[in-house]
Parts: sequence; C-alpha cells; structure tokens
Amino acid sequence: MRILICDDDTLIIEQLQKYIASYFESCHLKCPRLVSFTCGEALLADQEEKDIVFLDIEMPDVNGIYVGNELKRANKNVIIFVVTSYSKYLDEAMRFDVFRYLSKPLDKQRLFRNMKEAMVYYNSITARIPVETKQGVYSVPASQIIAIEAQGRKVTVHTTRQDFNSIHTMEYWLKQLPKNSFFQTHRSFIINFEHVADFDHSTIHLSDQQITAYLTRRKYSAFKNAYLLYLESMR
Repeated sequence: MRILICDDDTLIIEQLQKYIASYFESCHLKCPRLVSFTCGEALLADQEEKDIVFLDIEMPDVNGIYVGNELKRANKNVIIFVVTSYSKYLDEAMRFDVFRYLSKPLDKQRLFRNMKEAMVYYNSITARIPVETKQGVYSVPASQIIAIEAQGRKVTVHTTRQDFNSIHTMEYWLKQLPKNSFFQTHRSFIINFEHVADFDHSTIHLSDQQITAYLTRRKYSAFKNAYLLYLESMR
C-alpha cells in the first residue's frame, strides 16, 4: 500500500505524516509507505500505485478538484481524502466521489476514525477470492466480481475480466464473499453493489447494464436499504 499526501503547506504534510504513522502504530500495524508532494502536477506525474490520497484543494498550479478527477479517471478505487480550510469546495469534491472531507486544522481523532473506515473499504476492494473451476484455480479481486449466477447446477462467476464456471455452490459463495458489498437478491443471483447501475422491484442492471439479475419482490426493501447503506459508507 502507498499513501500519498499532496499539499503546498509543508507543515500540514508533516502533521499528516505524524498522525497517519500514529494511527498504524495504535493498530499495531506497520505503517505503509508515505509519499508527499507539494503540487498537483508532481502527484499526477507519479507512475506508481495510489491507494489512499490526502489532497489539498487550493494549490498554486492545478487545483485539487482537477487532480481528484484525474486520479479517479485513472483508478476509480483510489481512496481520496480532501483536506482543506474551505468548505465551499465540498460540492465539487463530491462529484469525483471523495471518500472523506477533512477540515483544517486537522482533528487527530476524526482522522483516526476516517482511517479506520478507509482501511475497511480498502481491504474489501483488494481482497482476492479464489475461483475454482474444473480447469484450475483463479485469484480474482472481490471488486472485480460482478455477480454469481446459478442456472440449474451450473454456477457462473461473472467478473470484469471474464466468466468462470465455478465448481462450488451458491451457499459456498455466500460464505466467501464480503457481506458489506454482496447481496443475494434471488436464489439464482448474488450481486456486487459496486456494479449496480439501476434496479426496480424485479430486476437489477449490473456493469453498465450488460448483466441483468433477478430481484425477489420480498427482498426489495432489504436490498434497497442495504444498497443505500453501502453507498453511504462509500462517501
């Protein structure tokens, strides 16, 4: 994991580095690699992985709104914390799906709470799930699994890369998949909230409407509430 900090105020960078290191120490975990930048252009020029980014909005070259949009365009799963003194940018920041909005001066305890939530989310999207088929075993990130579909005895794992014919049952998959991002909508479908495009009382369109899953009417309310809770947790 790499955690990046981008702010033209070196004192804020030093404070964030100190707080982040303190958070991981309090969790008895090794602190990930921390990398800092004082301008948006330097951050965007960085070619390595970007897992969590603490991003200032008002910077002398390109502003944080532009940088945030570019980061999300390159990797929709990057976790972005906006760090600024100006609440007027909140609406613009929300447009590129900012994870959390932190005000200056920084509150250490609030940062700790937000980091805990970020790590839960990071672990859920980076967890790799073994998909066993008759041909072999494939390791797939949970975030790439769109849905599990049962057709008679055939169980298909639909992913963003390809479909796999699993040797395991739907019951097996219910136990394997993260509960906070997957939901069994019908006896024939387990779907990933991340790939939901839209839904009504009987069907769910997934992955830009390329896959349609059934939604049992009696599960509609539970599904809707779970999906809205998922969306809220991603904010």
